[in-house]
Amino acid sequence: MGKVSVDGMAEALGAVLEDYGQEVRDTVKRTVKAAGKSCKEDIQRRSPARKQRGAYRKGWRCETVYDGPKGIRVRVGNKTKGQLTHLLEFGHAKVGGGRVEGIPHIRPAEEKMERQLLLDLKEALEE
Repeated sequence: MGKVSVDGMAEALGAVLEDYGQEVRDTVKRTVKAAGKSCKEDIQRRSPARKQRGAYRKGWRCETVYDGPKGIRVRVGNKTKGQLTHLLEFGHAKVGGGRVEGIPHIRPAEEKMERQLLLDLKEALEE
């Protein structure tokens, strides 16, 4: 950037801040998408699977719900067997009586992803 007159100082400063803001937005988007993908893979590793096909484990998807000027939202969900997520995570009653213990696989991955996302964002924005 060359010499700037006093009259053009506001415009020059605005341009620099706009460039910085765009870099921050791009960094946040990349980091959030990577965190979503990492969370999906972690849930897949922790998910219970049947011996036959493992459709529940294979059904996890990461999709961008909103990607706009105010931010980005990423959703991780099970597209093939979504109705089982609550039952497997928290357990359920059996038909003949009794209960099946839950297999926590979503919450641990979510908590890990939240901590890791904050660390990754802090590291990426300090560069």
